[in-house]
Amino acid sequence: MYQLLALINGIILSVMISVNGNLSVQYSAFTAAAIIHAVGSLFALLLCASQKNRKPVWTHRPKWIYLGGAIGVFTTVFQNLAFTYISITSVIALGLLGQTVTSLVIDSSGLFGMEKRPLPRYAFIGLGLSVFGIFVMLDTSVTAAALGAAISFASGISMVLSRTANARLAEKTGALQGSLVNHLVGLPITVILAFAVAAASGTSAAASAGGSFRPWIYFGGALGVVVVMLLNITVPKIPGFQLTLLVFVGQVFTGILLDTVAGSYQTGATLWGGMIIAAGIAVNMILERVFAASKKTPHSS
Repeated sequence: MYQLLALINGIILSVMISVNGNLSVQYSAFTAAAIIHAVGSLFALLLCASQKNRKPVWTHRPKWIYLGGAIGVFTTVFQNLAFTYISITSVIALGLLGQTVTSLVIDSSGLFGMEKRPLPRYAFIGLGLSVFGIFVMLDTSVTAAALGAAISFASGISMVLSRTANARLAEKTGALQGSLVNHLVGLPITVILAFAVAAASGTSAAASAGGSFRPWIYFGGALGVVVVMLLNITVPKIPGFQLTLLVFVGQVFTGILLDTVAGSYQTGATLWGGMIIAAGIAVNMILERVFAASKKTPHSS
């Protein structure tokens, strides 16, 4: 069930990115981030208000578990910066590589109080396919832009650290209240960034003129609340490496579907890389079931 929730999370994440992208066209990227966090905070607050038997929110330790929302802002900043150096496909691929490496480190060492899940030997087959799929998605611009590659990789690291902190907090407050804290912590940071960037560039944080009013572009924050909630549920239940790849598969194929509907999709590295990564996940899941079944089968004497 948790693997399915991870796939669903990827699907919702892809829709959310599309909605937020349209909001960023209407505003600057940093102003859009502030709006997204404001909408998400309000939506999560309304959901929490209707919840019975709410748990205490701000009294838990260690205090670093409240930093998920702040770290998540850095993910957005890193991605925005990386786009100025390398292609979107490379940003996605290197971000995924950063997530994969960080997830494996946390899984194998049990960092941040997470369950220790060493990678079994048979999993290296699927891991190899998945890493190969990531590199298929890269293009030649990466070799000419080491800074962009490093920033993209850092965005993947910050993404895993953010979801790990959020999951630890959710263990104490519940998935929904944990999502609320994530957005409340990120909100003032995004507001400060929006005004600072606008002041430094001499531009306005207001919406750009022209175009019809599209209310649906403001619902990305609500989708973000659902994404964080699902991550809060799935992070403690399945290995971080598997979670990363399952979310990515749901995200990439939904993105291809959305692009096809919009008439803007072209077959390329993203599709082939996604298919190879999906194959790697499938191999690992099949081998996991085979080895689990072999352990349950009694050996004949």
